[in-house]
Amino acid sequence: MALPRLSNLEMRIMEALWTGGELSTREIHETFPAKNRPAYTTVQTMVHRLEAKKALRRVKKIATAFIFEAAIPRDAARRRLIDDFLAVFGGETQPIMTHLIEAGKLTLEDVQDAERHLREISKKGRKP
Repeated sequence: MALPRLSNLEMRIMEALWTGGELSTREIHETFPAKNRPAYTTVQTMVHRLEAKKALRRVKKIATAFIFEAAIPRDAARRRLIDDFLAVFGGETQPIMTHLIEAGKLTLEDVQDAERHLREISKKGRKP
């Protein structure tokens, strides 16, 4: 099954589920900071859309509230998002790396970790 494309708000809802496990729509809504919290009905609509995309699923019903869980893994959803983002740059990573460095979001330790990872992949004979 192909992973669905997820919007920013949908990813935030999925993060709540990946972090909190099984949650109701109300509990998902309450994970958002009060200052920038979307309306409850917006979260409810997005949960229904995520269910239609098969990104989450109903696991049970308590009284009138459905309880949901993530149906796709966090890493897979993140990879899809990153691949979609890279496509905007024609697959080129250099502009993104340059921006991360200039913005102070990529440290020398991050680069060393990436280098170690690349070496491990090369040793296993896989293409990085």
